Amino acid sequence: MARRRLARDNRATVLIEMAFCIPLLVLLGFGGVEMANLALVNTRISQISLSAADNASRIAFGTNMSLPQVRELDINEVFTGAEEQARGLNLRANGRIVLSSLERNADGGQTIKWQRCYGDLPVQSLYGPEGTGATGTGFPGMGPVGKRVVAVQGTAVMVVELTYTYQPIAYGSWLGPKTIRSEAAYNVREGRDLTRVYPSAGVTPSLCTT
Repeated sequence: MARRRLARDNRATVLIEMAFCIPLLVLLGFGGVEMANLALVNTRISQISLSAADNASRIAFGTNMSLPQVRELDINEVFTGAEEQARGLNLRANGRIVLSSLERNADGGQTIKWQRCYGDLPVQSLYGPEGTGATGTGFPGMGPVGKRVVAVQGTAVMVVELTYTYQPIAYGSWLGPKTIRSEAAYNVREGRDLTRVYPSAGVTPSLCTT
């Protein structure tokens, strides 16, 4: 009689099924969280690059000077703003911002007049260092083929290249290293002194050294 009751007893069936399903559900749940976080970080990196280029284009905007100067202090403040916007991402350790001033050279071609960087990630601009295209017309500008950004005479374009190494929250060893890259460009808002970047007392220039 006891054997018949035991054969008909199915009270533990649900527990057994749950024991098999819970690990899979946890795996899928954390996977969804990781993908959502990756999408969020992608969006934040894109917004940071846009804001940095926009802020760089507004340096000295609204001043009383006929040709506002770009100072090392101004550039560093652009990077400080980007770091604040990237709070929680540890941008300095895991990323790099390359800010370039794209201008016309004396021959009518494009040139990277000056370039400054922020962050410890050892990457450089995809389009060359400061001084690229200083003479001649061989340098086509910055940006992907078919979508080149070029500067017109008497003005400049602030081009930001932001590279960031994504930091997984759950599946680091499975997802592997993931590099996020974003580019943005804004024309300067008004006329400015394009001859050089002016030094600022007590301020260290954010040069692009690896």
